[in-house]
Amino acid sequence: MSESKELSALAEQIIQYQKRHDQTDNELAFSSHVSVEHIHAIKAMEMTPPADDVKRIQEYIQGK
Repeated sequence: MSESKELSALAEQIIQYQKRHDQTDNELAFSSHVSVEHIHAIKAMEMTPPADDVKRIQEYIQGK
């Protein structure tokens, strides 16, 4: 169950970031260097993202 909560938290982070910055999945994927397919799957909670995807997304969202 904890995996599910972490995944939900990441999906929520992505969605909120995109709303604040009016950013599409394609723009987020390009800017964070994560495939758009992975962005879609993470948001749909269809996959557990690899650690490097999580790191890239969080670093991008946090502006690092």
